[in-house]
Amino acid sequence: MSAAIERRAIVVVGGGPAGLAAAIAAYEAGEHDVLILERDTQLGGILNQCIHNGFGLHTFKEELTGPEYAQRFIDRADELGIERRLGTMVLDISSERVVTTVSAANGIDRIQAGAVVLAMGCRERPRGALATPGYRPAGVYSAGTAQRLVNIEGQLPGREVVILGSGDIGLIMARRMTLEGAHVACVAEIMPYSGGLKRNIVQCLDDFGIPLLLSHTVVDVEGRDRVEAVTIAQVDERLKPIPGTEVRYPCDTLMLSVGLLPENELSREAGVELSPVTRGPVVDQSLQTSVAGIFACGNVLHVHDLVDFVSQEAAAAGTQAARYVMADAEEASASRGIPVAATDGVRYTVPSFIDPQRMDDTLTVRFRVANEFRDRYVSVYLDDERIQHRKKRVMAPGEMEQVVLKRADLLAREGLSQITVKLEEA
Repeated sequence: MSAAIERRAIVVVGGGPAGLAAAIAAYEAGEHDVLILERDTQLGGILNQCIHNGFGLHTFKEELTGPEYAQRFIDRADELGIERRLGTMVLDISSERVVTTVSAANGIDRIQAGAVVLAMGCRERPRGALATPGYRPAGVYSAGTAQRLVNIEGQLPGREVVILGSGDIGLIMARRMTLEGAHVACVAEIMPYSGGLKRNIVQCLDDFGIPLLLSHTVVDVEGRDRVEAVTIAQVDERLKPIPGTEVRYPCDTLMLSVGLLPENELSREAGVELSPVTRGPVVDQSLQTSVAGIFACGNVLHVHDLVDFVSQEAAAAGTQAARYVMADAEEASASRGIPVAATDGVRYTVPSFIDPQRMDDTLTVRFRVANEFRDRYVSVYLDDERIQHRKKRVMAPGEMEQVVLKRADLLAREGLSQITVKLEEA
């Protein structure tokens, strides 16, 4: 066990797409003492099992598979000589930015960081969170676990499949299982809209004739040792099953794609304030959390739809972390800033606070809507003055939206007390 505390300028927790982009951006911003901590034995995170294409259209202007996209960033980190410690689990992060790790190689280590970037990603919501009736037989998998079994381990989880939930991983696995020779009976979604991208509904379900049952859920799972069948019923506007609508589907596999949760146990222990909506940290315009010197980005901050946006956000967090450690103490102690309110169909915004004095000339504010909307305006108000009013033909919860704010507009409004992002009817 190491007794001395190691000192590093920037520690990035997580070596997936967010952690890699943050570390590279911090290095390129001028702070070369950057360390990536990754619990897996290789960099790349979840992208290593995402062998389908569709990644990189925004970042590289071409379609890449997940491993190809990750490798672009790994290669760049190698070029810069950014240090990484693989097989290293972070046990604790204190509010003073002391990072405690454990690994087979070094045992327990403690690192005093000038700044910490949280990039731990997210995890899948388990069956236990759904209260689905029935036994607990073999054959019930989260979509991500099934994806790893097929794409990494070369194992087929089952032959006759029902998928509950229409998140992107579930949609992609509907196609993947079909291509591997399994039969996917249907995808059931309890909400009246899909939780995934429109392109995935078309390419993964419609193109393969797989039905999407909106406003439906699983009400029974049959089988003690192995799944034998599931019963699916329609739900009402209160998401309660409607008697008489039940349909039984014989199957040997039930795959769950029922949402992702930011991996924020370490954030919580560090004293970081978490949003009740996103379950990720509350951050300001620099992606700094409520704890000074701790930044957050990627799916640990809020669940993204595209990895390209993860990389953009993480690069901003890495740049801001570098600025933080290179600034003097007075400059680094940022104020909380002006609150950003999400109302009238907007579920949340990232960031939640903006200090116009400290922001760049432009700032991208990302958000998700609470329902499916057609022909609505995305409006931005500075107190009671509307400064943006942009029409969107279709908006859905599964797809990220954004507005771009200008520093000059915010500074021009003297005594500004609130920024509001809302939807308005045409």
